[in-house]
Amino acid sequence: MKLREFAQEVYEILCKEYPNAKCMLNSKSPLELLIATQLSAQCRDERVNKVTRIMFPKFRDVYDYANTEPRKIEKMIKSLGLYKVKAKNIVSSCKRIAEVYNGQVPDNMEDLLTLDGVGRKTANLILGEVYGQPAYVVDTHVKRVCKRIGITYGTAPDYIEKELRRVLKPETSNHFCHLIVNHGRKYCKAINPLCMTCPLNQKCLMHFEER
Repeated sequence: MKLREFAQEVYEILCKEYPNAKCMLNSKSPLELLIATQLSAQCRDERVNKVTRIMFPKFRDVYDYANTEPRKIEKMIKSLGLYKVKAKNIVSSCKRIAEVYNGQVPDNMEDLLTLDGVGRKTANLILGEVYGQPAYVVDTHVKRVCKRIGITYGTAPDYIEKELRRVLKPETSNHFCHLIVNHGRKYCKAINPLCMTCPLNQKCLMHFEER
């Protein structure tokens, strides 16, 4: 079976398993999603949502963030870890958005990557969720699950993104990554994966290697 066909089969199985799969970070605007994603580095989405529920109403727009001292944001996000760096990046990126992009979150990879605290994972999420573009969000779950099931054999995020671009249909790419995240949390865990009950059991490379 060709890898594209295999990826499509995996996608269809996971669509049935997780019919409500979506981005788990709560936001009401492109800017809020950008900031929530910056805050999510090395942190669970649930914890980020608890912080942003209180934080977001205190800022009206990108200009509010741009004109705020990082230490004010530090106090609000301290429970998330790496809070000093995250606060600095939020203020810096918002200043650039205000000054260079007329207050609008950029809609292309090149410009998004000029923002402090924004890597390809964050940029892909913004492009997919906000602008409806093909997106390949390679987080820890996507790295682990895609290698285990045999969609990619590499471990570097850039390599995995390139492989996903090659095998996924562009219109399903963003949704595929959300499905994989759900699957990584429920079945394909880093420690003690639930292989015996996994809906991908008969498709998974890990399953056949262990036989």
